[in-house]
Amino acid sequence: MTSQQHADLWSGERPEAARRLLLAAVESFATRGFHATTTRDIATAAGMSPAALYIHYPSKAALLAEISRQGHAATLALVEEAAAHSADPLERMRRLVEEFTAWHARGHTVGRIVNYELRALPAEDFEVVAELRRRIEDTVKQVIEDGVAAGVFHTPETRTAARAVTSLGIDVARWYNERSSETPQQLGERYGVLVLRMLGA
Repeated sequence: MTSQQHADLWSGERPEAARRLLLAAVESFATRGFHATTTRDIATAAGMSPAALYIHYPSKAALLAEISRQGHAATLALVEEAAAHSADPLERMRRLVEEFTAWHARGHTVGRIVNYELRALPAEDFEVVAELRRRIEDTVKQVIEDGVAAGVFHTPETRTAARAVTSLGIDVARWYNERSSETPQQLGERYGVLVLRMLGA
């Protein structure tokens, strides 16, 4: 994910220094992993002193929590918008998978952090993120159930199917990079076809 792409997640009202720290934390966590990153690493990358970091965030865990909350909230908004796009379950699922997959390809840096550093979140922050993840999965599940009711999807386990659909998209963040042969849009379109087949459409 380019700096501009994940900068858009924190384009709202906040001090410029706090925004720089978030961007620096994303790069540091992606490069070193959460546990190997120090607050000094983050502050230095942001062009600040370690003491200045604590003015805005009490710990590196607080930075991770905000990155994770914002990343999941953006994903939930994308999924809900796609699910409301059409009355046709096939079209809704196709669009949902295309956009969910493309988001994780374009935002692979943030995607890796928010999906693979969950265990590092403090318990209270984990519960907030877990609820966002449940809402994402429930939205996907509802589209599948609507498709089953309409006779266009054929799967006996809608919860398992929803988890499989989201897992496919999330995993893109693990391996996708700017050298990948497919663009995020192309990958999303191919995953859309794959998921519809998987659901028996």
